[in-house]
This record gives sequence, structure tokens and C-alpha cells, in this order.
Amino acid sequence: MPAAAIKRQSAKQNIQKTFWFAAVQPMKYETFCGGVFETNCYLFHAPNGPILFDAPDGSCAWLETRGIDLKLLLLTHGHIDHVGDVAKIKRRFNCPIGCHPDTAPMISDPDFFRKFGFGFEIEPVTPDFFIQEMDERDFLGVKFQVLEVPGHCPGSLCFFSRSEKLLIGGDVLFAGGVGRWDLPGGDGQQLFQGIKAKLFPLGDDVTVLPGHGLPTTIGEERKTNPFVR
Repeated sequence: MPAAAIKRQSAKQNIQKTFWFAAVQPMKYETFCGGVFETNCYLFHAPNGPILFDAPDGSCAWLETRGIDLKLLLLTHGHIDHVGDVAKIKRRFNCPIGCHPDTAPMISDPDFFRKFGFGFEIEPVTPDFFIQEMDERDFLGVKFQVLEVPGHCPGSLCFFSRSEKLLIGGDVLFAGGVGRWDLPGGDGQQLFQGIKAKLFPLGDDVTVLPGHGLPTTIGEERKTNPFVR
């Protein structure tokens, strides 16, 4: 959830939008935006099967309407707006779920968010494997660098495809903003430092696919983002 949008929990309910993008060959991806927080998830058509990054409300039905046989679900972090359909997707597609160890309790404990005073309850699901920072990891034939950038949420991951110059950024960096840091486990300075130390060096021509809002580039955010200038 963006800092700028401590702002706006959209008045629109269950907004769902679909966009089609053709990335540098051979990989293509689609974007679905769902749930009351208008959360983006990204479907990558990898060589060995479709990969979904994050699972907001409505994403399972969207996959079904498109006739997708999902092979892998990867989570950038465990906040409720990004994991609302995780259990549905697991039940429907029986695909592996990968996340950071710190994300596991957020999706496996139905009372996790209530412990912090939030009125959210999720259908629990157990991740199949854990992901932590590494220079390169292959997911269904696509190589990603995995970067840990906490500060918005413990265990926040960004997935960088060097060949495609694409960063799946979760709620770390947005067009003109960053993830809010006033939620449990948040730390603004840790977030700002992580963006500068880990994301900015990836290159100004890298496209950022954020958890909310429109895509941006590292170069644009380096020059204009007021939170990390």
C-alpha cells in the first residue's frame, strides 16, 4: 500500500482491470488489479509455465476466466491486500507457493492481522518453499535476482529480471512514492536506504512494476521521487 495513499482507500469496490504488455522477447506478462485497495498482480508467461506474482482479491477468478493453468505463485510480501486469494489459488490450481520466511505467518495464521488490531481474517495456507535474497534464481525457466527490501513490511521481496530489465517491486517503490511504513514491522529509514542501496543500482532503464498504480522506471524515481532523492 503506497505511503501517498495512506491516502485513498478507493471508494470504488473490487475494481478489476486487465492490461496486456509485451516485454522484450521471449517473455510476456499481464497485469490484474483487484480488491478494494486496487492491488496489482503480475502474470508472467515463463517458458515452463505461468507464474503469478501476488494474489489480490479476484485474481483467482481472473485466472480462471483467462483459461490459465497456473504453475507457480510467488509473493512479494504478506500484507492482506496482496494475499487475499492465495488459499483459493492453491485450492484451484494446486501450484507451489513461494515467499519469504517472514511472510509465512501472515498467510498461515488466520488471526495474524487481528493481533495487531486489524479486522482482517484470511483463509490459512502453508507456503511450499521459502525465498530469500540471492543473485540469481530460476523460476520455471526465467532467471530472477531476488532482493530483500524491508521497511514497508518484514520480508518484502523484489524480483529483478536482468534480461528483461523488469523489477516486480511489490509495495517498495511506486511512481512518485514508496510503501507506507506506519504498519506493524515498518521502518521508513530502512525502506529508503534499501531502495537507494539495492534498487537504484539496477539501472535507470529498468521498468518497475509496482503493487499499486502505474509502472515507472528506476531513472524517473531516482530523479523525482521526493521520498528517496
